[in-house]
Amino acid sequence: MTLTPDLRRSIDQIRDYLYGGGYPNPAQNAEQLSFLMFFFMFEAMDAARVRAAKRPGSDPYTSAFDGTWKLRNPLNAPQRGIEEVPKERLRWSSWAKALNGERLVSWVRDEVFAFYGDIARDGVTNFMDGARLVIDEPTVLAQVLTRIEDLQLDRMDSDTKGDLFEHVLRQIKQAGELGQFRTPRHVIRTIVEMLDPRLGETIYDPAAGTAGFLVAAYEHIRLANSTDAAIESAEVDGKQIKRGLGDRLSREAQRQLTEGTFFGNDVDPQMVRLATMNLFLRGLDKVRILRRDALTRTLETAQKQELGIPIEGFDVVLANPPFSGRLDKDRIVDDVRVGSTTQTELLFLKYMLNHLKEGGRCGVVIPEGVLFGSTGAHKELRRQLVENNRVEAVLSLPGGVFNPYSGVKTSVLIFRKGGATGNVMFLHAEADGFKLDANHDTPIEADDLPDLIEAFGHREDRLREWQGRDAGAEWTAKWWFADTDTIRAADFNLSAGRYRPQSRAQVEHRDPLEILDELMAVEREIMEELEELRSAVMEVTD
Repeated sequence: MTLTPDLRRSIDQIRDYLYGGGYPNPAQNAEQLSFLMFFFMFEAMDAARVRAAKRPGSDPYTSAFDGTWKLRNPLNAPQRGIEEVPKERLRWSSWAKALNGERLVSWVRDEVFAFYGDIARDGVTNFMDGARLVIDEPTVLAQVLTRIEDLQLDRMDSDTKGDLFEHVLRQIKQAGELGQFRTPRHVIRTIVEMLDPRLGETIYDPAAGTAGFLVAAYEHIRLANSTDAAIESAEVDGKQIKRGLGDRLSREAQRQLTEGTFFGNDVDPQMVRLATMNLFLRGLDKVRILRRDALTRTLETAQKQELGIPIEGFDVVLANPPFSGRLDKDRIVDDVRVGSTTQTELLFLKYMLNHLKEGGRCGVVIPEGVLFGSTGAHKELRRQLVENNRVEAVLSLPGGVFNPYSGVKTSVLIFRKGGATGNVMFLHAEADGFKLDANHDTPIEADDLPDLIEAFGHREDRLREWQGRDAGAEWTAKWWFADTDTIRAADFNLSAGRYRPQSRAQVEHRDPLEILDELMAVEREIMEELEELRSAVMEVTD
């Protein structure tokens, strides 16, 4: 089953109904819908687990609806003086249509949320920590429940449920306070394809958001382990992508993939909840998303062992960390410090480098200023990357690729831990398959990403082609190389445009938005340097 236009419209109608009913916050609405969708699906999941436990050799399981429930609100008692009711009454089918008015709101708010909160506390990640019912207008709540039931989630496969939830998440169009925002899924798929995570590797996103990178890596590995008969085409965001059922995975390999491969954390409790639900809908309910600030809190070895986190580091790190945040310098842990900077994008980059195992690889979205910034912290971090690690590629993304969340110009940095850089491949995307307007959600034909993915996959051949070129001839390819000596002489500048072979066309037709983005990055650098100077002066005068 695929995400049909009718299903999309159904979700859009729920969104519009909530907005018209006085609930205008898209992120909060997505979270509320995720809770209610979980309540609906849990009943069928519980029944399936009860059936599975009856099979010979299966682990025992007792239905979550067995026993009695101590009421949290005495007003929800069927009769005065009754303090407990059968847990059967917590089933969706027992209350979603049977109750109405304030009685419905009171039951869902005080009993249903508390019941599923107890269940979530026993899971790998307590995705209901701090959860509460926000849709407290009786008519609106009743209508939303009816419309969720009409979706028939229990008849969908995990991919369709996941796509449906992603459609809900697309409505979140504002950036967070630290500059975090939802990464376009086609950009995520591009980075995942370039890094090519494999079965048996550990994969980590230290700023997981809604778990888009982890989901894409899961789908990539399943596709790589599928027979031709188990591969299908699905439409996502108006584009056709391939999906595999992973039928070549043994039971043990499937267990390893779903339980021992993916790791993540996020500082925002709402993002942790949304990420956990996104993973849960795809059968990844054993993946632990920690709520923590990776830049201000260090996990000791004993804590990592207790949480099942690899001690030696991760094979693959995929991330789009917050861009515009700053931290109090006294809160930053020592092992991520780079000079005196407090910029989160630099600190996260250092953190990711530290948490790769030797030979591990990283694909990270960064603002363009990281590549050419002239502060001491910018230069030192780039020097460490180039001289002590292997920078493999820089993919320059089109300006506006992160609209409507942010207009900042970005690139993707790909590197391996350890060794030393020889030649860096620069890839320049002018089009990404979507119209580069304020919303960036209309599919178009022009798309440089597939060819650039292919070029990166054959970069050794492309390097030989580059080295054998006629230096006097016009270079039209959207990729090129620079060696370490050239990069070192340029203060370790890693901006793709710095090393692009010049041509008359490029000089005459350079995108003015690109120039403006560079000027904004330079201005931000100046402000960072002024802030550092101000801090230094204050320390001297105190």
